[in-house]
Amino acid sequence: MSNHIVLLGDSIFDNQAYIAKEPDVVNHLGGLLPSPWQATLCAVDGDTTNELADQCPRIPSDASHLVVSIGGNDALINIDLLETPVASTTEALALFGERVSLFESHYRAALGKVQAFGHPITVCTIYNGDFPLDQAEIIRVALMIFNDVILRVAFEHQFTVIDLRLVCNDPADYANPIEPSGSGGRKIAEAIVRAVTDRADGYSQVFVD
Repeated sequence: MSNHIVLLGDSIFDNQAYIAKEPDVVNHLGGLLPSPWQATLCAVDGDTTNELADQCPRIPSDASHLVVSIGGNDALINIDLLETPVASTTEALALFGERVSLFESHYRAALGKVQAFGHPITVCTIYNGDFPLDQAEIIRVALMIFNDVILRVAFEHQFTVIDLRLVCNDPADYANPIEPSGSGGRKIAEAIVRAVTDRADGYSQVFVD
């Protein structure tokens, strides 16, 4: 059996454009993995859930583990919700509910394409980013709704979860408000190594039945 991790998703993994000469996530991962493990980047900066299927044909034939970080750009597409005038909190929640229902449909379809390969899957939540204080709390709350979709899908299908909100929890982890820095990328890579190669101890368990 091969030991080959494939990274799928967006700029959380495909972050080279934002970190100058520092190693990106896949290079950090390659340096951290024990032999004979290897890592391949199929993630594409800017991709949304609708584009994840386009990455699947590039998954190497000897892939053994798939790690997915997708959804952040879907949330960005819906950032207009934060400025939409409403008459009540109920109306605001209804607007978020409509958008998140559509996100859930797209996310489930995207992960279904990945799941069809039959490999163990690890999914990542959307981290909170590094926004100014007057925006950070509202964005954090809004992202909870999107992350609820990711977590429920993961629990239903028994995917391993990396909660990037707990991994990238320092301003130094970000090259800008939404992209991981070189040091943040290393923390993400370290979390991937733990999630894929040491899945037994030190993690929460979720029972769905």
